[in-house]
Amino acid sequence: MPSSDEEPEPKKAKQSESDLDIHTRLPRERKEMAEIVTKFKFNKKRVQMLSKVDEVPDCDGVVYWMSRDQRVQDNWALLFAQRLALKYEVSLHVVFCLVPSFLDATYRHYHFMLKGLEEVEEECRKLNIEFHLLLGKAKDALPKLMEEHHIGGVVTDFSPLRVPKQWRQDVLEVIPKNIPMCMVDAHNVVPCWVASDKQEYSAKTIRRKITDKLPDFLTKFPTVARHPHTSKYKAKPVDWEVTEKSIEVDRTVGPVEWANPGTHSGLDNLNEFCLNRLRKYADQRNNPNVKALSNMSPWLHFGQVSAQRCVLEVKRYKKKLRDGVEGFVEEAVVRRELADNYCHYQPKYDQMDGAYKWAFDTLDNHRNDKRPYLYSREQLTQAQTHDDLWNSAQLELVTTAKMHGFMRMYWAKKVLEWTRTPEEALQTAIYLNDRFSLDGRDPNGYVGCMWSICGIHDQGWAERSVFGKIRYMNYDGCKRKFKIDGYISRFGGKKHKYIPPPTTD
Repeated sequence: MPSSDEEPEPKKAKQSESDLDIHTRLPRERKEMAEIVTKFKFNKKRVQMLSKVDEVPDCDGVVYWMSRDQRVQDNWALLFAQRLALKYEVSLHVVFCLVPSFLDATYRHYHFMLKGLEEVEEECRKLNIEFHLLLGKAKDALPKLMEEHHIGGVVTDFSPLRVPKQWRQDVLEVIPKNIPMCMVDAHNVVPCWVASDKQEYSAKTIRRKITDKLPDFLTKFPTVARHPHTSKYKAKPVDWEVTEKSIEVDRTVGPVEWANPGTHSGLDNLNEFCLNRLRKYADQRNNPNVKALSNMSPWLHFGQVSAQRCVLEVKRYKKKLRDGVEGFVEEAVVRRELADNYCHYQPKYDQMDGAYKWAFDTLDNHRNDKRPYLYSREQLTQAQTHDDLWNSAQLELVTTAKMHGFMRMYWAKKVLEWTRTPEEALQTAIYLNDRFSLDGRDPNGYVGCMWSICGIHDQGWAERSVFGKIRYMNYDGCKRKFKIDGYISRFGGKKHKYIPPPTTD
């Protein structure tokens, strides 16, 4: 095991300076896989047919309806769409349908997304791929474009969440019945439906199912090539300034400086993690005072960087940093894909009804227990509790658009302890996470809240007031884990005098 002062080295003993530049190395690696996209063997287990037909009729183009995975390279869905377009010798189009508002997303989230899509448009232009930004719901906007551009096939990406599932169903119902539509899981390393055909109980039950399949799916990416078939119909250039003004979201929650949107910046962050922080990951990732995390969650959430690319890059350091690499694979593959599994197979993934029976029952049995403190959603939002550590975690979330994973567990469990019911606690935690975190409205966020409050993927513990058998965390326990004064001073949480809420008859 390397010392804490030892910097990791790339896999090869001797490398030129350009080899260390991720933006120089990756394009060369992709081209080595295949000069054109038709020459590589595509694992069709990544694909699910959504329509009853699978043959593309006479047409002028194929569409990749981009949604969850907002990138060009390292995108199995776009690779499959290009493969299809090359087979039928037609043009290739990328379509993104922008709704003016989405759940609790704010300007912070839309800014990050739109800047990333601006990068996608530019890269598509260089590759002779038409990029269309359509305003409104896909069921209204996509069929019109397909008719105008004589599109004969639709490829889309996978999301386990209910709104994107509904979007896919809506589109499937309105496009012509002779046009095939398929879905590619470009977000998970092992496609969600391949990893398991049911809701898994815990990481223990899914780990072997995923790791046994990694040799088939954790492969290098070929390149999305310059498309040889030019479209008869040109996409309208996107006016990004006008688009930004059209969104109908809360603009009081603004962008953050540390996370620059887009694939290019996301890969820079990944490279910096591998070179400087991966060596600390195995032993110190649960210490909020140590810079040991990848911080890749914003780019992963918006699909601007592939999780598979992250794992491939990190595994280059396996000989020098084995424990850190294995820990990262556990989090980035097993735990992250467990979250997708839960949301895909459990329709009530953000409700108490989605909890295991033992957890539901124990919370229900203790719902009338007296709470030591009761705070409103506004007080929690403003970090105005008696707990300076919790307040610091909330301020980290508000000001940096993320929260250290260890603190997020403590933060959510205190919400359970300080609100009137477990239902209120769950909805409050989800609301705060979705409103401020750049990776809000994500399976990882929903499962994180469900784990902390409803015991998902966990087990029963010693019974106590309010929590029942749900795992408990407290202030003194955090003090034993790390130096909380350093964390508190960094984010400025203060102790506020507790004022009980007024009693009601």
